[in-house]
Amino acid sequence: MDLAVKEREIQELGFSVIDHVFTDREIENILAAIHKTDSTKETFRKSDDLFAIRQFLKEVPDTTGIIFNSKLKAIIQELFSKDYFLVKSIYFDKPETSNWFVSYHQDLTISVDRKIEIPGFGPYTRKHNQFAVQPPLNILESNFTIRIHLDDTDEENGALKVIPGSHSKGIYRPENIDWNIEKEISCNVAKGGIMIMKPMLLHSSGRTINNQKRRVIHLEFSNRTLPKELHWSEHLDFNYSGKLA
Repeated sequence: MDLAVKEREIQELGFSVIDHVFTDREIENILAAIHKTDSTKETFRKSDDLFAIRQFLKEVPDTTGIIFNSKLKAIIQELFSKDYFLVKSIYFDKPETSNWFVSYHQDLTISVDRKIEIPGFGPYTRKHNQFAVQPPLNILESNFTIRIHLDDTDEENGALKVIPGSHSKGIYRPENIDWNIEKEISCNVAKGGIMIMKPMLLHSSGRTINNQKRRVIHLEFSNRTLPKELHWSEHLDFNYSGKLA
């Protein structure tokens, strides 16, 4: 695996895919921990089209040591730096018959612990007792996301479709996409692989049409300190010695 190539892809395209980060046994252990968890809490969302767990690492802490294995830690250290920490974690389970889809968008908000008026931060939203706010662009531009794929995923069961390079164009409204210039790519990822992306990359996800599940763990990272009155809703530090900090 040439991480220099992956780093260049992230900088230029806004995303990259890396295979074989997790073994089948590690994925089985992650899923076993999820299945043992009490799903009646308000951080769990269940419908015919989607099962999701917000604040995933808080709700299913037994997965933390598996997720931050030596391979993932090395990738983060080499592609970014040791000063990054986790600020958001979600588990998505898109069932075999799901009609759930997400249209093109950028991830323009961060999850925080409260609503407070601070210059440069806003507007706020609140969903399921979780606050989100649009921060200054320099925070979004420094952040990155890792999506861990627990199933083989392609364009037939909800792989992300992205517009390469759109992360470097500032706030890019979907209605302003010029399809004479832009092109769409499906980010297919094999079971055990990861997709790394910048939050301002325009991305979407289609409906499932092949009767195959799509289970993904979505992790967001930052190295930025928020104003002292505001805190990340999740904050997990980790080091690179094989132990969580």
